[in-house]
Amino acid sequence: MPKKILIFSTAYLPFVGGAEIAIKEITARLEEIQFDLITLRFDRALPKFEKLGNVNIYRIGFTANKPNMSDLVKWPLKLNKYIFPFAAAGAACRLNRKNNYDGIWAMMAAFAGFAAVFFKLCHKNTPYLLTLQEGDPIEEIKKKVRLVYPLFKRIFIKADFIQVISNYLAGYARGMGYQGELAVVPNGVDLKNYELRITNYELRKKLGFSDDDKIIITTSRLVEKNGVGDLIEAMRYLPANVKLLIIGAGELEKNYKLQITNYKLEGRVIMLGEIKNELIPEYLSIADVFVRPSLSEGQGIAFLEAMAAGVPIIATPVGGIVDFLRDGETGLFCRVSDPASIAAKIKILFANKEMAEALRNNAGELVRKNYGWDSIAVKMEKIFNQLTV
Repeated sequence: MPKKILIFSTAYLPFVGGAEIAIKEITARLEEIQFDLITLRFDRALPKFEKLGNVNIYRIGFTANKPNMSDLVKWPLKLNKYIFPFAAAGAACRLNRKNNYDGIWAMMAAFAGFAAVFFKLCHKNTPYLLTLQEGDPIEEIKKKVRLVYPLFKRIFIKADFIQVISNYLAGYARGMGYQGELAVVPNGVDLKNYELRITNYELRKKLGFSDDDKIIITTSRLVEKNGVGDLIEAMRYLPANVKLLIIGAGELEKNYKLQITNYKLEGRVIMLGEIKNELIPEYLSIADVFVRPSLSEGQGIAFLEAMAAGVPIIATPVGGIVDFLRDGETGLFCRVSDPASIAAKIKILFANKEMAEALRNNAGELVRKNYGWDSIAVKMEKIFNQLTV
């Protein structure tokens, strides 16, 4: 009989983020384990149940299919995440009566973590694995949960095992009072997508870049923590032939477009919005440097993808970034919230081809050695086996 693991995740495919990719890639490689997953049904077009890869997906919650809804219609949807812990725990209890799970797995210490705790309170003997993927500043997270902080701590304390994607998040787990077994297993990269770095000149031409242009790229959610505003401001300190390509969407999109206009950078900064994840390697292939001046970062899979694609990276020494970026060896560090520092490091990289090549080679070797999904899945399999003995 295969082992059965129930996953709690607030979102899942087709919605794609680091956590969702991790679930997809790990479960696909552990075919001897049966995975069920409870998540929110954000879109009425999505089925309540379907099987994707090695995961049976159960979607719950309010949905709507009207693009222009009144606030009266929208308000139940806004409650979805807050109802999820209770609804997911109830759904898990019903599924458990049929499947008798060998363990549960909560993706992140938020709504999914609360659902796991509620289930665990009624099923004390079912092992509980918590994965931490958080990228927001820890103090900001604590501020958000201050009204339920004692219960929030139980997400950590009730876990039988915690897996984190960086040493930074290991410190977070210990700081929340967790004293049990813990392993650092990072998110990875689908290496086959980055085996050959062939510049897509047709795409470069389509985007309006000349042969003399130097291209900076960032793939980021347009939120405060990713520092995209600092990167846009850094363009004021760089020559006219340096262009910036921004891939991503988010709440600050209008702010950044206004910033570009105010700085008169319309011809030099291109915002492409959301791009399908499988197309990202094509855009990385035309870039000379990847920059994300983060204010906080749980790990930063976008950096690893750039490294795998052979694009030298510039980042800030925050959170999980320091696990893989060694200054002057696998990338360059700039200062936090300092556009002039960002620009200075970009100039250094553009002026020193030998350095850029060394950074590319070292970073690529590091990713291939430590961040392939195959090796990460093996580590996760050991955790599941240890957890469900």
